[in-house]
Amino acid sequence: MEMKLTYTSPDQEVLQRLQRVLNCHPVIAGLLADKGITTADEAKFFLNPDYSRLSNPFKLKDMSKAVERIYTAVTNKEKILIFGDFDADGVTATAMLYQFLSLVEADLSWYVPHRTKEGYSLQLPHIEMAVSMDVDLIITVDCGIGSHEAVQAAAREDIDVIITDHHEPDTTIPNAFAVINPKQANCSARLEYLAGVGVAFYLIMGLRKVFRENGVWEQFPEPKLSEYLDLFTIGTIGDMVPLVLDNRALCVAGIKRIRMGLRPALVSMARTSRVDMNKLDSDDISFKIVPMLNAAGRISHARICVSHLTCPAPAQTETSAALLDELNRKRRLIEKEIVEDIERRIAGDPSILENRLIVLWDSKWDASVLGIAASRLARKHVCPVVLLNSKEDIAKGSCRSINEINIHKILSETRDLLETFGGHAMAAGLSVRKENLTRLKPALAEILALVCTEKDFKPIRKIDAVIEIPDITPELVSQIDLLRPFGTGNPEPVFLMENIWVASSIIIGGCHRKMTLRDQSGEHQVEALHFNLSDTTCLPDFFSKLMVKLKVDRFKQNCVQVIVQDM
Repeated sequence: MEMKLTYTSPDQEVLQRLQRVLNCHPVIAGLLADKGITTADEAKFFLNPDYSRLSNPFKLKDMSKAVERIYTAVTNKEKILIFGDFDADGVTATAMLYQFLSLVEADLSWYVPHRTKEGYSLQLPHIEMAVSMDVDLIITVDCGIGSHEAVQAAAREDIDVIITDHHEPDTTIPNAFAVINPKQANCSARLEYLAGVGVAFYLIMGLRKVFRENGVWEQFPEPKLSEYLDLFTIGTIGDMVPLVLDNRALCVAGIKRIRMGLRPALVSMARTSRVDMNKLDSDDISFKIVPMLNAAGRISHARICVSHLTCPAPAQTETSAALLDELNRKRRLIEKEIVEDIERRIAGDPSILENRLIVLWDSKWDASVLGIAASRLARKHVCPVVLLNSKEDIAKGSCRSINEINIHKILSETRDLLETFGGHAMAAGLSVRKENLTRLKPALAEILALVCTEKDFKPIRKIDAVIEIPDITPELVSQIDLLRPFGTGNPEPVFLMENIWVASSIIIGGCHRKMTLRDQSGEHQVEALHFNLSDTTCLPDFFSKLMVKLKVDRFKQNCVQVIVQDM
């Protein structure tokens, strides 16, 4: 399928002004201008973010109400239950709030449900459990915005519920004691980009202030916000929310915090996944640390992660990190088998791809890894993908979308067929009665046809700048590094090179191509790598267009790595 390339076109006047006041490479000035940065102050804050200038937590709706209730519960020794989610965002949020409230000797416990046996978010059986534990207050983190029945049941049992969440709310929200969700109506905080762990972090900011005003820190040592930045960063990057504004400032500081090696759990995970703590970046978090945390919830139980993250003993965290690594290996194998099964089905029945939508189910598929499998298939086939496990009467699964196609909104238009659904624009979970499965694809396809056009299904790659080989210098790459951490909302720059020849190349590691590239004049050369080639037998020696990323070589000082991207 032909890829559509889009090119940035920053305002040249802004670009030149930024280049002049920052004394930076024109490529960097263009990248900043493309992000909407127009002044020197804005640019300097982006390049050197200061998390002391964070948004006021009390601008979040219900924050005052929530922190006063938690203060009362702590003071009166009421039983508090922190109820979390089973992904990296949820377990870091659970660990963070538990760690904070433990400092003031709250009567505290935490709970994370089993992904497949219990499902997502606060449900009626969890209220029964809370009653048996004599819980007075439930605080949800990274979940709860759709838990209407559970909140009503809690009220009947005189249990207050404080919901902290960041998922898309329905038209009505649960009638909880307090609901902190930056996406709810009438919330003026402008913090919609926060992950669940981010909302929990702002709750801690509010609590810290109220505890200070009420003399709590005269009895206990007051913690610094920096103590929670490592967990904030793992959860925020793990949930792929935009790395902008407060998120960016906190993640920059959080990566520095992680590199200090102060949390045994993260030190052991880095060692197990062969990450150099001194050079750890957002890629290491995204591709090494987060998958290990997510694997526990998918293959075993996410409570392993909360125990791991809050454990102060290095020897114990070495053991639990090894377990998380093993679970992640199992997850990769299960995911691979499901994707291969689906690809065989598509090869045998191309009609599966009709309507630019894949909807499939199977009783043998492990529901816990269907989201990852759907992501892989959506990228390859450039269409939304819905995968479900149909073992029980109610099939459960995940969907992933592409480009600007809002799968959450499309699901909401077919809610009459669904038992439950929730999530975000690009990723959602759902459950469907077995008898409705055959009706699901036609219903989704009908909505898709109404809201999408042909261009929505073309693979799109944004080109940040066209460069030539002489432009590729250590100075440019070191300035690109100032834009880190990269992720959603702040993607790593992609550059286009034109009319490039391969002077020489070898295959290394069985599927990676190491090349020496030269321009048309033959006067300039650069080393490049192309990872994970699907076919190494027929390789081009000329590229009319070549997309690349530029990185600092971790192993050779003052050297540049040119990483070729798939076209």
